[in-house]
Amino acid sequence: MSGLAHAWRWLRSLVFSVTIYAAMLPIGLAYLPWTIAHRDGAVAAAHRWCRFVTWLARVLLGLRCEVRGTPPEGEVMIAAKHQSFLDIILIYGAVPRGRFIMKKELVYAPILGQIALRLGCVPVDRGKRGAAIKQMMADVRAGRADPGQLIIYPQGTRVAPGVAAPYKMGTAALYRELGQPCVPVACNVGVFWPKRGVLRRPGTAIVEFLPEIPAGLAAPDFMARLEQEIETRSDRLLAEAGFPIAVGPR
Repeated sequence: MSGLAHAWRWLRSLVFSVTIYAAMLPIGLAYLPWTIAHRDGAVAAAHRWCRFVTWLARVLLGLRCEVRGTPPEGEVMIAAKHQSFLDIILIYGAVPRGRFIMKKELVYAPILGQIALRLGCVPVDRGKRGAAIKQMMADVRAGRADPGQLIIYPQGTRVAPGVAAPYKMGTAALYRELGQPCVPVACNVGVFWPKRGVLRRPGTAIVEFLPEIPAGLAAPDFMARLEQEIETRSDRLLAEAGFPIAVGPR
């Protein structure tokens, strides 16, 4: 790619990034009365923003976003490969009522904290995640909170394509605590929307919902199966995107 073409792509990427974050304000204001009245308003606003992001990525960047598999609609834990902010957008936009675990300090962030709470996100103190999940499940059973899909990232952070990172055993603890099936999610989005930097690349970014893992497996069996399924499928999606990675049994 010539220097001019690279600069033009970088500029479009910058415009894209500024625009999607700026769009949060008018979308949030448009849905504010509904959000105040009911949690459904916050969910609808978040889904609208996700759709706007994927539309603008296609129009401005030539980046198409594809969701494969069957997004779950019932109460499940979603354990996903995390490569960039784009997988968060695509996964949340594909499920009816997703929620995340967030640091308790974020509750006090202006606007963002309250929106996150309205979305059903679970604020936790460091080291007290299990207690927060128990409270969330008790609230659902008592009718004070809506059921939904808890989205977690078993590696705990964004991991660039082709980089190995361990799966944390806290995932197994949540799986046991919830007593729900787990839906693994693979992706290749980091090829097009990197972990760091402004530049976004054209192509087809994919998240894929894989067959669910039933509840009740022993922790070692669950973790081995989860990692095998997510990593194997993510490697194949990376290869499909043209990323140089060896694809084979793990």
